[in-house]
Amino acid sequence: MVWQPKDPPPGEQGSRTIQLPYLNRFESIWEYEKAFLADRIDFFSYIGPTCPICGTLHCYRQITPYWRYAIELFPCFKKKRVPIARFVCRRDRVTFSLLPIQLIPYLQYTAVAVIGALLLGYKCWQMGQRGFFGAMIVLDPYSNVTAWLIVCWLQLVLRGFRRAHPVLGRFYDLSGLRSSERGLAWEEVAGYILAFGWKPDIAWVPLLFKLLHLYSRQTRQFLFGTASQQRLSNSY
Repeated sequence: MVWQPKDPPPGEQGSRTIQLPYLNRFESIWEYEKAFLADRIDFFSYIGPTCPICGTLHCYRQITPYWRYAIELFPCFKKKRVPIARFVCRRDRVTFSLLPIQLIPYLQYTAVAVIGALLLGYKCWQMGQRGFFGAMIVLDPYSNVTAWLIVCWLQLVLRGFRRAHPVLGRFYDLSGLRSSERGLAWEEVAGYILAFGWKPDIAWVPLLFKLLHLYSRQTRQFLFGTASQQRLSNSY
């Protein structure tokens, strides 16, 4: 995990906090939390000896983690705070954190929760229903997921797919996908869903994690959402 030279220096972006993806093989955010609390995650081996901010050897050190809520919807509703590892670059005095790939920057609902809700909505949309409301009805009422929230998630995921299209097109057949001139977000997202092989009734979670890993390995960015260092110049 190295800060990309093509990116402006953190100070020039008006942010002193950096969010980097933490690629891992945990099957859920709860497994990550359990391993973190048991001190079974070697973050230093993951990052390596070079500071991802300034590029200097042995420059960064770990500091107190911060806690944020994670909300899962599948297989059942669960809301809990999870720890996020934080570090500081001694030279530039910039803090960076490792956000697990299961999470989305500045979103409490996990990537599995967001995509799972959209798959439910997509299934309803295929049956001629309004996908936003159909998915909302199926989900746990305690999750506080509304039709409007699913609309926001649809746009969030669509922006991520559009941004990642050139990268993902090297690994998936996206040749037939084009931005919908009629503004049908469900139709456009459906094209990506089909290309990735996701279906509501199959084990799609491993396929999602495969996609998230692939994109973050190639770009060292998040597929969905906007990291803190990019929020001043990009819409969320």
